[in-house]
Amino acid sequence: MLGALLAALLLASAAPASAHAALRGSDPADGAVLKSSPESVTLTFTEAVGLLDDSFRVYDPTNHRVDTSEAEHGPAGSDTARITFPKKLGTGTFTVAWRVVSADSHPVSGALTFSVGKPSATTATVSTDPVENPLTGSLYNIGRYVAYLAMALLTGAVAFMALCRPPDPAALRTPVRAAWWALLAATLFLFVLRAPYEEGTSPAAAFDLSALARSATGRPGLALLARVALLALIAALHLVLRKRMGGARPSRPLLATAAAISVALALTWAAAEHASAGIQVPLAMTSSVLHLLSMALWLGGLTALLITLQRSATPLPAVVVARFSRVAFASVTILVVTGVYQSWRGLGSWQALTDTSYGRLLLLKLAAVTLLLAAASQSRRWTAKLAPAAAVTAPDRVPLPVGAPADLPDAQAAEVSPASGELSGPGEPPAAGEPPAATSAGRHQAALRRSVLAEVAVGVAVLGITTILTGTLPGRAAAEAAASGTVSDTVGIAATSVATVPFDVGTPNGHGKVQITLDPGRVGKNSVQAVVFGPDDGISTVPELRLSFTLAAQKVGPLPANVTDRGGYWAADSVNLPIAGEWTMTVTVRVSDLDQVTVTKKVRIAA
Repeated sequence: MLGALLAALLLASAAPASAHAALRGSDPADGAVLKSSPESVTLTFTEAVGLLDDSFRVYDPTNHRVDTSEAEHGPAGSDTARITFPKKLGTGTFTVAWRVVSADSHPVSGALTFSVGKPSATTATVSTDPVENPLTGSLYNIGRYVAYLAMALLTGAVAFMALCRPPDPAALRTPVRAAWWALLAATLFLFVLRAPYEEGTSPAAAFDLSALARSATGRPGLALLARVALLALIAALHLVLRKRMGGARPSRPLLATAAAISVALALTWAAAEHASAGIQVPLAMTSSVLHLLSMALWLGGLTALLITLQRSATPLPAVVVARFSRVAFASVTILVVTGVYQSWRGLGSWQALTDTSYGRLLLLKLAAVTLLLAAASQSRRWTAKLAPAAAVTAPDRVPLPVGAPADLPDAQAAEVSPASGELSGPGEPPAAGEPPAATSAGRHQAALRRSVLAEVAVGVAVLGITTILTGTLPGRAAAEAAASGTVSDTVGIAATSVATVPFDVGTPNGHGKVQITLDPGRVGKNSVQAVVFGPDDGISTVPELRLSFTLAAQKVGPLPANVTDRGGYWAADSVNLPIAGEWTMTVTVRVSDLDQVTVTKKVRIAA
């Protein structure tokens, strides 16, 4: 059930795709009317962008493609994209459709218009080329999620064996190998899909050798190749050390080497995601690496602890749990500190916490982490009960709470007599009538297993939310793009287009309709108002509404409307629809934290 839920969340988040670079401005400006032909078109974004072979497509008033130079960065730097015209343009309205890749690896596309001399109407030319491929986006998101899971298990389980030193690590060797293979497979899968993901084409395009060559030259592709190289290094070191060391305890130089490789592995994520763009990049990348490694040590270590508890024939020595307790406490502390910083960096304001999709997902993740800490608290309670009841073959320390600091000095640790099962150190012996220590220890260890299982399950959900969060436009970038927007006069006679889109999320009272008004409903700038009606036809309040427009025939879009809650209705003051034709309007309605649905409707935009 958990896997099905996470798959649904990942698939639902794939359309429309959310990118992290936003268009800050253009020269000529969107909707501008120029006296003479411009020599070039320059776009400026909120962060650095990568260019594709077909980043710009310019169409004249008759919808014939205009010859341009290859796309390049402008003089202002890598956050700009520019093309030049080899000859002067004629008069009329020209449409510029563009697609680039943001610095944190996500593609972003859009369109704008400008006119030379005076505006003119435009018409669409039918084309069979797709704009976005939902299957490619969904597969890519699933690959990223599998990579997160495998990274957590690989790093956390190895750290658990090296730092906590369970008496029988054999049970963890198979999961570690499985995690290594899963991470390698997911990384290669992501590399192969990289070009189709950037260009919005089908997965079949991944088998084009030229596409693989392009992937190998971009920063996201290079990060994936570096991850493959690190995994190969890990495998080589494992083969060498297994022959030389046998079951010996790892030395400090070996632990330092493993830590360095783990940091390098985490850098392959930080170098191609949120931390690599925006403000304070060096600090952000450091925070991202620490956040990812802390997550892996905690959640991967919990999984290793659960596997050890499940497969251990005798109660786990308390000292093993005590060691993991210290590791978990340090990991949680680092997660909190880095999480607060990354939230501030991504949001930029308190208002973005509730007014943007990024902020609302962040709140959902915070709720899931809170639930995770509650499960850890339950594990702490059962861990504390396990020690005095444990029947062991040799004296052992009382285990410390899972996820809490070690707060008992070694000298005060209670010990259990192997002969009688009674406490031989500080503490009181079992009261009359209590079950034997061995029976009590088995019961408490079974309860600990269930509690740790709950922690692992919630942790998997947290990773799913994190995967979606990394594919969502940060609130700071959304606010910056909205603040830089301009409104120009609309060409043509005003007319209003009203469309009603029914929806049903499949839950009781989870159906209704969205009434969407486009004004004037013609080519150019449009205002958008959306009202959600519930099953009783009364106005309904929903936590999130997303709206985008795609003209597949002309390879334009999806163009996000960026509607915001205005108190009873959702609206956007300016949405540019640059070409006349039959557009696909994609509406995503979320009625609760987990229930949402995406529906589409055709809408005709007049010239």
